[in-house]
Amino acid sequence: MTDHDDAARYATEAGALLLELRNRATTDEWARWSLGDAGDMLANRRLLELLAAEHADDRVLSEESADDPRRLDAERVWIIDPLDGTREFTEPGRSDWAVHVALWARGVGLIAGAVALPAQDRVLCTGAPSGIPAVVGRGLRVVVSRSRPPAAARRVAAALDAELVGMGSAGAKAMEVVDGEVDAYVHAGGQYEWDSAAPAAVAAASGFHVSRVDGAPLVYNRRDPWLPDFVVCRPELSEAVLAAAAS
Repeated sequence: MTDHDDAARYATEAGALLLELRNRATTDEWARWSLGDAGDMLANRRLLELLAAEHADDRVLSEESADDPRRLDAERVWIIDPLDGTREFTEPGRSDWAVHVALWARGVGLIAGAVALPAQDRVLCTGAPSGIPAVVGRGLRVVVSRSRPPAAARRVAAALDAELVGMGSAGAKAMEVVDGEVDAYVHAGGQYEWDSAAPAAVAAASGFHVSRVDGAPLVYNRRDPWLPDFVVCRPELSEAVLAAAAS
């Protein structure tokens, strides 16, 4: 088994637990918020169990765990978001939530990653890159947060004469680019390393442009995991996307 295989398997297992939990949930509003907390905790626990059993010498940076300062000196660090899109997870019928599992190595950066989309029964991973799909029969599209689309994304859509598409999870949005359903994902409203690590790894492995909004590279396993902006787009659009985002 490779690190690519492990990332995909871990994301798949956590996603299966989340689906099982969601299918048992009641639909009243209080229970929905309780469901989100339960999902975060359940998926995080399973991912930590798997990593402790199979990669005991590696460290972990997780949204749902206290930061382990030993990761700063580690050779390998798993960066995980056990449930990305918690709000969407709690809403019946929505499929735009994800599980993120990425692996960072010192001196290299991200070396493996997987984004599970459990409600879509799909896992995209660095072990099976898809390549750049053709765009046929539609105009350009820019995917953004459905609740708080950033001004930078609106500028990009205007410059490209593109349609804005709202969606939940960062992983789900980035994978829409990888799938060829949209052409760019522009985020500038605040994120952490676990929000973008796995999506960035998967998108880059398939040949897409991945960077900060200003074009700088995404750097992981820093002391402060705040990484507030993120761009994924088709490579032929990268120059126009970054110019519009920065304008």
